[in-house]
Amino acid sequence: MISINNVVKRFGPVVAVNNLSCNIENGSVFGLIGSNGSGKSTLLRMISGVYKPNEGEIFIDNENSYDNADIKQKCCFISDFPYFTSSDTINNLSKLYKNIYSNWSDERYEQLCAMFPVSPKAPIINMSKGMQRQAALILALSTRPEYLLLDEIFDGLDPVVRQLLKKLLADEIAERNMTVIIASHNLRELEDLCDHIGLLHKGGILLEKDLDEAKLGMHKLQLVFDSEKDRSFFDGFDIMTFSKKGRVINMTVKGSAEEIDRRIEELGPIFHESLPLTLEELFISEMEAAGYDINNIIG
Repeated sequence: MISINNVVKRFGPVVAVNNLSCNIENGSVFGLIGSNGSGKSTLLRMISGVYKPNEGEIFIDNENSYDNADIKQKCCFISDFPYFTSSDTINNLSKLYKNIYSNWSDERYEQLCAMFPVSPKAPIINMSKGMQRQAALILALSTRPEYLLLDEIFDGLDPVVRQLLKKLLADEIAERNMTVIIASHNLRELEDLCDHIGLLHKGGILLEKDLDEAKLGMHKLQLVFDSEKDRSFFDGFDIMTFSKKGRVINMTVKGSAEEIDRRIEELGPIFHESLPLTLEELFISEMEAAGYDINNIIG
């Protein structure tokens, strides 16, 4: 298990992560989502032991993760911009990884090289962004990590390779109980993979929940009344987002589905429908509630 306790990370006057705490269970796929600059990449680097927190501690399997060779054997981190030198090929780097990671599997390496449409003998630096990520994935998965940390891994991958990656991760989790943390802005892909999410904003965590539980606690409503209604008409509801166009109202509300439906019906709508919430809509609703003004940004 990964336990993050009151972690703070500063870069000069900038506080990138601010008093953040959460737990990530073994065998889970944990999605890190958040606004730009919310601290997702910094948090991944602290978990992997690249950065040392200024305050607080991060434990992996009850051991401090920073400067811990035994813990680093269990982890593999692919950054948002993987670094390769001009002479690096997948085959060359495989020899380096094999010397570093005691759990390296030659058999798995050969399997992955056959699965991904990328040459193990070609200079990685000359490859496209998506192919460079494939190279990094081949090497990372061949280490047979217990904890796999991925930063914007879907960026540059074509739809076929994205599906391959999701299948590989699902198989590794089922077979070895591997834990995966993915920081991404591609919420549609995360929705297919993640069972837990952590929503970061300004270095802190706004929400950490089972994804299905988070969706169940929030409801997207479409309502039609016989006359125009403003937001004050719904006083007492825990409204996250609200918009109206004439007599048609769209709003996102927190609470019990049964209680919300009962109270809405008491207001006498002509039409009332509750729609499933996507992860993107959940993200936008929580961010707007935190003061992230979507309308001013895109308007």
